[in-house]
Amino acid sequence: MSGSSAGSRLRPIRHRLEYAMVAVVRLAVRLIPRAWMLKAATGLGLLFHRLDRRRRETAVKNVRAAFPLRTESECREIVRGAFTNLGRHILELLRFDTMSLEQMMDVVELEGVERVEQVIASGRGAMFFTGHFGFWELQIMVHAVRFAPIVMVARTLDNPLLEAMIERLRTRVGTRVIPRQGAIRGLLRGLQQHESVGMMIDQHMQDRSAIVVDFFNRPAATTSAIAVLALRTDVPVIPVFALPLPDGRYRLIYEAPVDRPDPDDPDAVRLLTQRCTDVLEMYVRRYPELWLWMHRRWRVADEVVEPPPTASVESAPPAAACGGK
Repeated sequence: MSGSSAGSRLRPIRHRLEYAMVAVVRLAVRLIPRAWMLKAATGLGLLFHRLDRRRRETAVKNVRAAFPLRTESECREIVRGAFTNLGRHILELLRFDTMSLEQMMDVVELEGVERVEQVIASGRGAMFFTGHFGFWELQIMVHAVRFAPIVMVARTLDNPLLEAMIERLRTRVGTRVIPRQGAIRGLLRGLQQHESVGMMIDQHMQDRSAIVVDFFNRPAATTSAIAVLALRTDVPVIPVFALPLPDGRYRLIYEAPVDRPDPDDPDAVRLLTQRCTDVLEMYVRRYPELWLWMHRRWRVADEVVEPPPTASVESAPPAAACGGK
């Protein structure tokens, strides 16, 4: 039996074991007091930090490059905080899955609500964007409960059982998840129907939909989809971030819409993509421990082919819509 065929035969078993482990954790976080859960989340994050050497060192390398004036100790402390935040994010996500809508809202306060209400009152759709920062999954759920469900793009998990679990979690509040295949047209259709859409803008892109902008003074291949869609549909682009509070609750912040360049500007797509990236960078600089530094974000290589600055929806491939988990 070849190694590849043996791996294929064992994969369903591994998937079931992973699902069983997550199901046990989900039950545990539902039964224990929330204060205990937060302590357990810290321990889970520190366990990831200790065991996953490859991602830990990738994160340290990224932090060093982003903050060249920080000491080695400070850089490693940021990475330690990022792993701790990831542990909390995972357990909070599983706990939110067991909470009523009223219980969800009890642990969240909102800032910038008037910006969203103004968009809703106008009868238009909107584009909301964030990155793998803070508690990005929770903000998707809370937004749907407080305002209206959104249409979002997400990468499919390798484990189909866990993928089904997280899809149930998202869709229980009405969020509609679309796959990357055909995502651009799906998002455009939603905006034309005055729906709101959500996207992540901080994953490395390596196809012709990528556009290179500066992120922490380094070139980063970034999805051009948010700029292309916003310029075509003339909807506001609103940054949104979920931050933890000292009392264990969260603050969901809706920033002012990003200024759009003149759509006739031949560099409009790049300009708007850079402006969105600048907002994300501002938050990461303020709270560096809340970003997912483990991702190989700065992988700009020769094979990345940028689209013309006037890229259109028709010319952008489905992969241009970048969502993440």
